[in-house]
Amino acid sequence: MSGTTTAAAGLRRRAAGAGANRWVVLVVLCVSLLLVAVDATVLHVAVPAVTEDLRPGAIELLWIVDTYPLVCASLLILFGTLGDRVGRRRVLLLGYALFGVASALAAFAPSAQVLILARGLLGVGGAMIMPATLSILRQVFPDRRERALAIGIWSAVAAVGAAVGPLLGGFLLEHFWWGSVFLVNIPLMLVSLPVGRLLLPESRGTAKGPWDVIGALMAAAGLFAVVLAVKRLGGGELGVFTVVPLVVGAVLLVLFVRRQRRRTYPLVDLRMFGRPAFSTSVGCIVLAMLALVGLELIAAQYLQLVLGLSPLETGLRLLPLTFAAMAAGLAGAKLLRRFGPRRMVCGGFCLTAVAVLTLTAMGQSDNAGLLLCGFVLLGFGLETTLFAAYESMLSEAPPEQAGGAAAIGETSYQLGAGIGIALLGSVMNAAYAPGLSSVPGVPASASASAGHSLGEAYEVAAQLGGPVGVALRRAARDCFVHGLHVTLLVSAGLLLLGAVMALRLPRTMQCEMPAAEVELPAPREVAESRVSV
Repeated sequence: MSGTTTAAAGLRRRAAGAGANRWVVLVVLCVSLLLVAVDATVLHVAVPAVTEDLRPGAIELLWIVDTYPLVCASLLILFGTLGDRVGRRRVLLLGYALFGVASALAAFAPSAQVLILARGLLGVGGAMIMPATLSILRQVFPDRRERALAIGIWSAVAAVGAAVGPLLGGFLLEHFWWGSVFLVNIPLMLVSLPVGRLLLPESRGTAKGPWDVIGALMAAAGLFAVVLAVKRLGGGELGVFTVVPLVVGAVLLVLFVRRQRRRTYPLVDLRMFGRPAFSTSVGCIVLAMLALVGLELIAAQYLQLVLGLSPLETGLRLLPLTFAAMAAGLAGAKLLRRFGPRRMVCGGFCLTAVAVLTLTAMGQSDNAGLLLCGFVLLGFGLETTLFAAYESMLSEAPPEQAGGAAAIGETSYQLGAGIGIALLGSVMNAAYAPGLSSVPGVPASASASAGHSLGEAYEVAAQLGGPVGVALRRAARDCFVHGLHVTLLVSAGLLLLGAVMALRLPRTMQCEMPAAEVELPAPREVAESRVSV
């Protein structure tokens, strides 16, 4: 009898600890996400300083920028499923440590090659951190209503990180050298590693059988090749070094899917895609990111090259988009309970389409009110869509597959971003370039160069000078605004396609409690229950 009483008291202590600690766990996970999100964009403003100091070649500079997202996207499934097997907390803490070491290496890199290596290690660390944060969140918040609020906060932090990166990088570069954009990671890691080891619960899936190492490597290589090809397409490069990686990557991913279907203990349970809510959520994430990244890229060019705003002014003009996204993330849980996944995702896509169509009124003169309205609607609509899609995807996945599901969601996020840049960039170029082929007095070679981008057209116009240069500059601006309108219309069509796709999602939010919940360590039992890394 006394043993039963003692056991019951222990369960009560653990339950009390879980109630007190899960929001602290959310804070730790959000700090992790903030770090990865900031690092994805903080280097962009430091590229000129890196170029001046390390003197990288054109290809080396490209790899300095692209290595991090390439490596991170390709390894998400590998580390997400590994966390399900060996422990998500363990993988997350190892990612913290690697991220800190790689940040120090990048900050003091003596050459471009060392910086590329460091960026690759940062990508490995990011791939260990990102799916682990979502899968631990899935376990820590078994009640769907609380989990929706936690995911809303998580997504708001992601929006903050994406916006803070360039601003933080610009501030650091004004006062320190370019390596400081990496050094800022180290204090956060020095705090996150011991705090995470103390407070984060360990959890893992219940999958049996050996971990499919060959399958994990096939998925990593296939994703790396596909993402590389998509990025090259986004840069307008269509050649053997684009087609071959695309074909090889697609073949590897097809073979990976066939392998998973044949295995008794698959790395990723593809039966999850048989659930309409899961597969639809993944598709909605891809479409939402496709629209967001492509539009942000084109909007930044419009603000700087057409309206003549400085980089800082451009960042400030885009801030309303970030604030609206934060508001949507924080309000997402309440909206999801009221409207349900179907109406929320569908409404988010429709609201974003309205924002995009509103922005078609942009011209060659500055209209701050129009841009503010369009960016606020865009940020709120897209974040509403992403929040509800992520929440539905995680809730549909079995708890033991949380790491794999989170990795699939993050991979969809990265692929959508890459495809968005490639697709919308191609549409933009197709609508922009033809109008520059018949500018009076401009040689054919100059017209071809000007057709690559608006920035290059300005350079060619400056070289030509005189009335011909002025005519080319004016024509390039007109063509860019025309291409922007065409791109916005295509984007609106894709968003409406997403709204139709969202009709497959459940009408209401099911909030049943799962039979088993993860046990968080009570404060007095942390030292005894902690699993060492």
